Amino acid sequence: MTDDIGSRLRDARLQKGFSLRSVATALGVSASLISQVETGKTQPSVSTLYAMVTHLGISIDELLGVSPTSHVGAAAPAPEPVAGDPTVQHAADNAVLDMENGVRWERLAAGAGPADALLVTYEPGASSSVEGKMMRHAGMEYAYLLEGELTLRLEFDTFTLHAGDSLHFDSVRPHLYVNSSDAIARGIWFVVGRREHNQAMPSAGQNLGAPRDTIGSAVDVLRAMDDLDR
Repeated sequence: MTDDIGSRLRDARLQKGFSLRSVATALGVSASLISQVETGKTQPSVSTLYAMVTHLGISIDELLGVSPTSHVGAAAPAPEPVAGDPTVQHAADNAVLDMENGVRWERLAAGAGPADALLVTYEPGASSSVEGKMMRHAGMEYAYLLEGELTLRLEFDTFTLHAGDSLHFDSVRPHLYVNSSDAIARGIWFVVGRREHNQAMPSAGQNLGAPRDTIGSAVDVLRAMDDLDR
């Protein structure tokens, strides 16, 4: 799944008619880095990937090739989902996205509900921004740590979470996750209210002049996921 990301990003850039240099300038990175990501020579950091997807106006689901259909049973294709119907997604069907610095996303059951759900893994030393830049986005963020230890920097406060701990905060507040331990940290993340907020916002592709600290968050980029759910 991760191997296809570079080519999908390149296709999206070409469809928009953007040059490597224009994308690099908008994101504040080098054209060489964008080229290496597109050719699969390197994986982007979390913040770089978020910025690219937002700038190009594509969704994480589209990037991962996820279709919002259910996976109940294995023999016949799943029927078109109906509002209120359950969506069962087996672990083997999770769309996986591996990023630079040891961060992994697994997209949990996709759908048009009020929350975005991810199984997130931080390897030892990993953080939500390689550059140590705090990020912010619309929505209320909920998380439950399944294993390991993870540090949350929320504005001027620092919190250390252990297995069994949970968190909740308004994601518009600047924040950063860091795994400073020598063991894997893994948890389940939900962000609620992002979709409703997005309906009143311009599309990601129109937000080209935004400063980097407004387009670098995990869920900020997920707002484009709604496109495949309509």
